[in-house]
Amino acid sequence: METVANKSGSSSGAFAASSGMTKPAFSSARSAAIAAVTGYQSTAPALDFRETSTGELFNANVFSTAAMKKRLPKPVYKALLRTVEKGEKLDSSIADSVAAAMKDWAIEKGATHYAHVFYPLTGLTAEKHDSFLSPDGDGAAIAEFSGKQLIQGEPDGSSFPTGGIRVTFEARGYTVWDVTSPAYILENSNGTTLCIPTAFVSWTGEALDKKTPVLRSMQALNTQAQRILKLFGHTDGALVSSTAGPEQEYFLIDRHFFFARPDLLNAGRTLFGAKPPKGQEFDDHYFGAIPERVLAFMLETERELFKLGIPVKTRHNEVAPGQYEIAPLFEFANMATDHQQLTMTTLKRVAEKYGMTCLTHEKPFAGVNGSGKHVNWSMGSASQGNLLDPGETPHDNAQFLLICAAVIRAVHKYQGLLRAVVASASNDHRLGANEAPPAIISIFLGDQLTDVFEQIKSGGANSSLPKGTLTVGVDVLPPLPKDAGDRNRTSPFAFTGNRFEFRAVGSNQSIAGPLVAMNTIVAESLDFCATRLEEATDGDPEKLNAELQKLLTEIINEHGAIVFNGDGYSDEWHAEAEKRGLLNLKTTADALPALQSQEVKELFEKYGVLSERELESRLETYLEQYCLSIGVEANLTIEMAKTMIFPAAIRYQNELASTCANLKMVGYDFDTDTLDAMTTLVKSLQDGITELEAAVAEPDSDDLFAESKYCCETIVPAMNKVRTVADKLETYVADDLWPLPTYQEMLFIK
Repeated sequence: METVANKSGSSSGAFAASSGMTKPAFSSARSAAIAAVTGYQSTAPALDFRETSTGELFNANVFSTAAMKKRLPKPVYKALLRTVEKGEKLDSSIADSVAAAMKDWAIEKGATHYAHVFYPLTGLTAEKHDSFLSPDGDGAAIAEFSGKQLIQGEPDGSSFPTGGIRVTFEARGYTVWDVTSPAYILENSNGTTLCIPTAFVSWTGEALDKKTPVLRSMQALNTQAQRILKLFGHTDGALVSSTAGPEQEYFLIDRHFFFARPDLLNAGRTLFGAKPPKGQEFDDHYFGAIPERVLAFMLETERELFKLGIPVKTRHNEVAPGQYEIAPLFEFANMATDHQQLTMTTLKRVAEKYGMTCLTHEKPFAGVNGSGKHVNWSMGSASQGNLLDPGETPHDNAQFLLICAAVIRAVHKYQGLLRAVVASASNDHRLGANEAPPAIISIFLGDQLTDVFEQIKSGGANSSLPKGTLTVGVDVLPPLPKDAGDRNRTSPFAFTGNRFEFRAVGSNQSIAGPLVAMNTIVAESLDFCATRLEEATDGDPEKLNAELQKLLTEIINEHGAIVFNGDGYSDEWHAEAEKRGLLNLKTTADALPALQSQEVKELFEKYGVLSERELESRLETYLEQYCLSIGVEANLTIEMAKTMIFPAAIRYQNELASTCANLKMVGYDFDTDTLDAMTTLVKSLQDGITELEAAVAEPDSDDLFAESKYCCETIVPAMNKVRTVADKLETYVADDLWPLPTYQEMLFIK
């Protein structure tokens, strides 16, 4: 008889083999999965990193500035560069020259097709592939790629979520070349494709995608930042761009386990699973030695990302078993958005090569840390550098203090919007737990900046807390430069030295929505500050300092309630936040209505980022996606409970009943406590399934807000009831009868 691992990791076949007893086999899917995982042998060929250096790999598959300079006529190259670096309007007359050079470059790299790549409201990546080849009329074919084909494509505008902007009989949509994000080659074992990043709009010109609002918000931010810089004498007009560096957390499990779990396959998370005897309580996984198989996957992933010009910097084990992180350096926000989508796609593609599945769901496993995507955000220009760098003496850096105060004002004023753009059915499982920021939006400034702004409240800042030096107390170890303040991982929006880290973003989300929100609310706040100072100083620089002090004092007095440096996990903070008037939008159903507030509508309309109709389309899409996600999970819960868990439970119940009956027949008084517990649990499971079926059977409402509330307040609790009973059953049912790979197996068997 084959020996396989049981729930506790021990051999389950040895006793049966030695005693001559016939032991039932594991559930076939679970048994096969465990056997395949424990016998895993890599089929991926080893990569020779000595053959090609990382420097040679970087940007190898990107139509980069260097590639354009080499291949384009000088006037065309300079015109293109002015658009990319200065934000000038694109001269469409150069498109044919760019297209010809791009085609030749791509064909040299083996490309046969080109694809307009865009990002619909699903949050995923979409591609439409077209061949370079066209018949020449003489029985042959030639490779063609015109400027028109580069600039514009035409996918179906009604087959993606549009929130009513496009319906089935209004299908026309356009993809539009984003010249600021470079084209790249996507490799496949059977060929390559030229990929062109694009925006996606409807025939009416309305945004149907994630990219278009990002570009609009960056434009709005630049316009308002230029006004602030002008007040301080910086008039070179160098483009001010938002920058982002999104950290990506994810889980890896063996693909055999993945395919043996219908919930992971269809919902991306486990709908059932008892807590294993060991979880993350020993903190032994975080920053631990990376398993060899995982490290091999990471190395190849990084190699592929380097080719695409994605500046990945960090890799490490995260807190939960089976959880990892990859993080890039800062890039312009629109490129960071594109690269983040490519990173998720690449993680999943390369994981398959190593027999694993990459899970980017925010909470694939209950009871262990979920995954986030911390978006580090800043802004700057080529001439002024990072505008959120406080320098050594922040109290003397008036420009920095003004921009920082503008961010404080923006976050306080639009806290509901920031919560809404990270709202999803999956992120609801993570926010508010002791692993991620609370659903209450607040800003952590750290000791140094908090002290400076407290001085401003009291009449003016005259000093900054020094950074100092940390002495470790070991002679052979050098003294370390010490930051002026600590870090706070419980804060959803934390200042971390020269940037703000938006920690509430979910691991499975596009970073586009959060970036659009941050860019636009800060643009509005800079506009407010610039207008006040321009009017008060009337062009006289001598008045600037006094008026600036008044403005900073006003902002910190009116909006300082959003600043909190303490423990965001504590009950005391929830009570304190309520006193301060801060919002606590705990669920997606609570948070999404913020997108229909008049204040948010006026914000996006004023800065040309989203029209009211475009904003409404997103709200409708996100509500619909939330309800659909809950619906899929509820139906899966019913199906798995009825067809997998209930049958296993009654088989074990039958074994117990037969054993009790047989023993009583021969005169033994057998304790029936386990049978009694099983009988109670089986009845509770049946009752829970019935309750959930009734909840799901309720007709859908025409009101998406009402439906989302129903999903949140009725369906989700009914699902949780079924899960609670099923997870309890897992701790009773005989191991050989349990049909699903367990947490212990999925998280610890590599």
